[in-house]
Amino acid sequence: MEILLNQPQPIAVHTIAAVVAIVLGGLQLCMKKGGAVHKTLGRIWLGLMLLVATTSFFIHEIELWGLYSPIHLLSIWTIFSVGIAIYYVRVGNIKRHKQVMLAFYWMALILTGFFTLLPGRVMNQIILS
Repeated sequence: MEILLNQPQPIAVHTIAAVVAIVLGGLQLCMKKGGAVHKTLGRIWLGLMLLVATTSFFIHEIELWGLYSPIHLLSIWTIFSVGIAIYYVRVGNIKRHKQVMLAFYWMALILTGFFTLLPGRVMNQIILS
């Protein structure tokens, strides 16, 4: 944890928000849908995802296109997905909402999480050392 807290900001905020989102998202996937708890946790989760996506634009460890890398395209997709997920649930298209949320969870958190384990990245140092 010391390695993480010694990183320049917003790496620590980004990482902590992502880890909480992974856990909360996993709970959401396992629990009963549609109730007040699901809605409240869903709002918190979407807020965390917006925080993770926004802070990513200030992290420039891999600079392929100027300051940015392909992972930043996932951040743009994440912000878009938040809006789409909200839209589908508000218009009552629960099937599409569920599809977006599942893809969102797996791509924005799990897939990108694997990229953080690449040699030289902070999470690689924390988890694998």
